[in-house]
Amino acid sequence: MPWEAWYTLAVVAVVFVAMARDIGAPDVLLLCGTLAVTLVHIITPKEAFEGFANDAMLTVGALFVVVAALRETGAMQAIGNRMLGRAKTPQSAMLHMAAWINTVMVFMTNTSIVAMLLPVVTDWCRKNQVSPSKLLIPLSFLTVLRGMTTLIGTSTNLVVAGFMVHAATTQTNPVLRHELRPIGLFEITPLGAACAVVGTIYMLLVSRKLLPDRKDLIERLDESSREYLLDMLVQPDCPLVGKSIVDAGLRHLPGLYLIEIVRQEEAISPVGPDERLQAGDRLTFTGVITSIIDLEQIPGLVAASDSQYEEHAAKRRGRRLCEAVISPTSPLSGRTIRDADFRALYNAAVVAVHRGGTRLTGRVGDTVLRPGDTLLLQTGSHFARAHRNNRDFILVSSVEESRPVRHDRARVALGLLGLLVVLMVSGVMDIVVSAFLVATLMIATRCISTSDARASVDWQTLISIGASFGLGKALEKSGAAKIIADLVVRTAGVWGPIAVLAAIYFLTMLFTELITNNAAAALMFPFAIAVAAQLDVSPRPFAIAIMFAASLAFATPIGYQTNLMVYGPGGYRFSDFTKIGLPLNIILWILATVLIPILWPF
Repeated sequence: MPWEAWYTLAVVAVVFVAMARDIGAPDVLLLCGTLAVTLVHIITPKEAFEGFANDAMLTVGALFVVVAALRETGAMQAIGNRMLGRAKTPQSAMLHMAAWINTVMVFMTNTSIVAMLLPVVTDWCRKNQVSPSKLLIPLSFLTVLRGMTTLIGTSTNLVVAGFMVHAATTQTNPVLRHELRPIGLFEITPLGAACAVVGTIYMLLVSRKLLPDRKDLIERLDESSREYLLDMLVQPDCPLVGKSIVDAGLRHLPGLYLIEIVRQEEAISPVGPDERLQAGDRLTFTGVITSIIDLEQIPGLVAASDSQYEEHAAKRRGRRLCEAVISPTSPLSGRTIRDADFRALYNAAVVAVHRGGTRLTGRVGDTVLRPGDTLLLQTGSHFARAHRNNRDFILVSSVEESRPVRHDRARVALGLLGLLVVLMVSGVMDIVVSAFLVATLMIATRCISTSDARASVDWQTLISIGASFGLGKALEKSGAAKIIADLVVRTAGVWGPIAVLAAIYFLTMLFTELITNNAAAALMFPFAIAVAAQLDVSPRPFAIAIMFAASLAFATPIGYQTNLMVYGPGGYRFSDFTKIGLPLNIILWILATVLIPILWPF
C-alpha cells in the first residue's frame, strides 16, 4: 500500500477519534483533516474545496432560507401542528413523523425534508419538555429510510441507475445488457418498504435506551425563567374563536397557566378545559418568556396590557421584545402600568410584568409598579442599545426570537413551498436551482428579509458537509479505498455469489460512512460488475446492493448529509450515532442480503 493511502487513513482515523471524543467542533475537525491531505498534495486545492460548490451543500444552504421564511410567516407552525399536534410522547411523535415522511413527503429530497422539519421537531420538543436529542436522530434516520422507497428518493439511487445504463452500453452479451436494463420508479419499493418498516420498529424499540437525553439551551432557560403576568386579547379573526381551551392548545403549554378569562366585564376563574373562547375575551396568563412568544405567534391573539401595543403583525415587524428592570429612582415606581404612558416616555408598550418571589394577580394594566419589577416590553429595534444606561432601569436586555410572525404572508410561503415540491418532483430544473429560486422568491415576496435570510444559514453544517467531500476524495485518490475493496471482494469470491453480495454491501456501507454516498457507489460499482462476470451471475442484485448500502449508513454523523444537519441542533456526540446506528446498519445489511437474491435472483 503506498504511503499516500496510509497517510490518508491515519488522517481519517485522527479526525474520527477527535470527533468521537468531542475534542473540537466537527466542522473545524473535518476542515483540518481536508487541509492535512491537501498540504502533502494527495488532493489538489481545487479538489479540497470543490465540496463547497457541491449541489447537495448548496441546496441545503438555500433550504435554510426557505425554512426560515416558513418559520417567519407562521407556515412552519401550521405544518408542525398538523404533523405533531396530537403526539404526546417521543414514540408517538416518531410514528407521526414516519407517517408524514413516507406519505406526504414521499417525493421530496432527504435534505429538504430534514431542513424543513428540523425546526418543527425542535419546537415540539421544547413545548413538550422533551430533549431534541430524543427525536432528531430518528428524524434523520427515518428520512434516509424513506429515500429508498422510490428511485428518485435520493440522488444516489439515480447515480447507480445511471451507472447501470452506462454499463449496459459496453456489454456485448445480450443477457448482461438485459440484466442492466434501467430501474423502474417503484422497482426498489418492496425492499425499501421492508427496510423502512424494520428501521422504524427498531427506532421505536431502542430509542428510549440508546438515544441520549440532553436538555438544549432553551429548556435550561425555561427552568430558570422569570414568570410574567400578561393579558392577551382574542380578536374576531382569531382561529381560536369557538374552540375549547383544550382544543386551542392553551391547557398544557410549558411554563404557562391560564388564570382567568374576562368576558364582558365578567371574570371566569378558574377556567375549565371545556370553556369555549369568544371574540373579545381577555385572557390572563402567568408564564415564562418562551411561552409568551408562542402565544404571540397565534394569529388574532395579541397582548392587551397596553393600549399602545401594535396589534397587527405587519406593523410589528420592526418591533422587538425587551426586558427592563425598574430602578429605585425610576419615575415609573408607584404608578400603574395603565398610567405610565410608556409610548410617550420610551416609545415602548408593556406586554407583561414580573415581580420576584410573588405571583401577581389581577389585570396587568392595574399593576402598581415597584423597584425591582421586570417589565416585558414591545419596543423598537434599538431600544436595548438606547436605554442600556438609562437610570430609570437597572438592566435592559433584548429577548431572542421575539419578532412577531407575519401571518399575512403564510399562504404565500406555503404556495412557494408547493412550487418547490413540484419543481423537485417534475425535474423541470435541477434541485439546487429550484431551491435557490424559491429562496429568492421568499425574499422577493417579503416572507423574509434579506438580513434575516443571511442570518438563517447554519454555516457550521455547511462547512461540515463541504469539508467531508475533501476527505472522501483523498481516500479515493490515494488508492486506500480501492485496495481495501479489491482485497475483500477477492477473498469473499470463493464462498459464492451470496457471500460476495454481502461483502459488496458491507464495503459500500463502510465507505459511505467514510466518504460521500455517490463516491462510495462509484468506487464499488466496477467491482460488482467484474465479480458478477467472473461468477457468471446477474449483476443486477449487486447493483441493487450498492444502491441501498450507499444510502443506508447510520453509524457516523458524516455517513449522510442529514446526519450532519441534526448533529449540532441535537447536541449529539459522535458516539451517539455509532451506538444507535451501528446495530441498524447490521440489521439492514442482513435483511438486504436475504431479500435481494429473492427479489432479484442471480
